[in-house]
Amino acid sequence: MTVEIGRPRDPRIDSAVLDATVEMLAETGYAALSVDAIARRAGTSKPAIYRRWPSKAHLVHEAVFPISAATELPETGSVLGDVREMMRRTVDVLTTPPARAALPGLVGETAADPTLHAALLERFAHVLSRGLTEWLESALGRGEVRPGVHAADVVDAIAGITFVALITHGDTIDEAWMERTAELITRGISS
Repeated sequence: MTVEIGRPRDPRIDSAVLDATVEMLAETGYAALSVDAIARRAGTSKPAIYRRWPSKAHLVHEAVFPISAATELPETGSVLGDVREMMRRTVDVLTTPPARAALPGLVGETAADPTLHAALLERFAHVLSRGLTEWLESALGRGEVRPGVHAADVVDAIAGITFVALITHGDTIDEAWMERTAELITRGISS
């Protein structure tokens, strides 16, 4: 049993800080965003923010990429359908204005500090490792996925292709692109 020492944290502060972060990203972009300004907008203090998030990157990551129904693994009944839905959800998240404002700064910071990238992804460990690994094992058992495919490979394929496409030709990402890309990835992991 875990016993918390001190006052319980006020979830209203968490919400106000996350909302202020999203709003300010749209106004200033990642580079000009400061924890001090977020604290003022949220009506709290920098120490209150740093008790919850160890860095600006952690705060922005949680604000822009919340754990929600969109981060749950789809169950469409087919590997292609599931991959297609994962692609759609990835595109939906990465094309939001806050994500577009945050990604350049987050990519720069995680490239400079590989431990930061691992720490940020830890929030999604239940989906990325356990959930996706179970999904792959189930598909392997049905003979739909070849042996040796790892959850990290699927994540890299979906997120990597989507991220590069957004940078190089984001205006042409449509249903046809998602369908072609989902089929490409599915063929790559299929038995």
